[in-house]
Amino acid sequence: MADVNRIHEMEKPVNLFDQYSRRYDEWYDKHTFAYQSELAIIREVLPREGKGLEIGAGTGRFSAPLGITVGIDPSRPMLEMARQRGVMVCQSLGEDLPFRDSTFDYIAVIIALCFVKDPLKALQEMWRVVKSKGKIIIGIIDRDSFLGEFYLRKESIFYKQAHLFKVGELTGLLEKSGFDRFSYHQTLFTMPDKMDAVQKAKKGFAEGGFVVIQARRP
Repeated sequence: MADVNRIHEMEKPVNLFDQYSRRYDEWYDKHTFAYQSELAIIREVLPREGKGLEIGAGTGRFSAPLGITVGIDPSRPMLEMARQRGVMVCQSLGEDLPFRDSTFDYIAVIIALCFVKDPLKALQEMWRVVKSKGKIIIGIIDRDSFLGEFYLRKESIFYKQAHLFKVGELTGLLEKSGFDRFSYHQTLFTMPDKMDAVQKAKKGFAEGGFVVIQARRP
């Protein structure tokens, strides 16, 4: 396994997230009910035991409260914040994970996959480093949802560079990468800035803006 808490200058810094790391992190304080709703739905499907990895851990907003021990991200400023929250961090891209085969019991990717340049390669890397019978948990803004349509219209400094996935599209990539046994859960049934309470998750998709897909490596 690669050295954790390893942060260095990569050849091509991710300027967007480097520059706006604090602005990204503050979103969760400003939209606390949306954030807590996302945490709750991921906690429902996350394995209770085992060694976990978060890909695209960012500032550690999910890794830390969910007890995911290791996080990777290309952005050095974000990883510095994650490390301050107690996450063991490693600066890396999802397409080239610095870990041995079958290292982790589960892997979480929350929102981050839409920013990856080669999602299929990243999923294949996840298949490599997760153990047999291990789980992968991916949270996305559903492109077909009201929230996905909003972000596609909005001039967001983050999402204007993202590829928002349709649930079926991502399921197809997961199947192509070798995963099976899919389950779907959803939350965020209103706009994040209009929420006045944590929302209860539902199984399936097509209603909520935030969808979590769980799959298994056979």
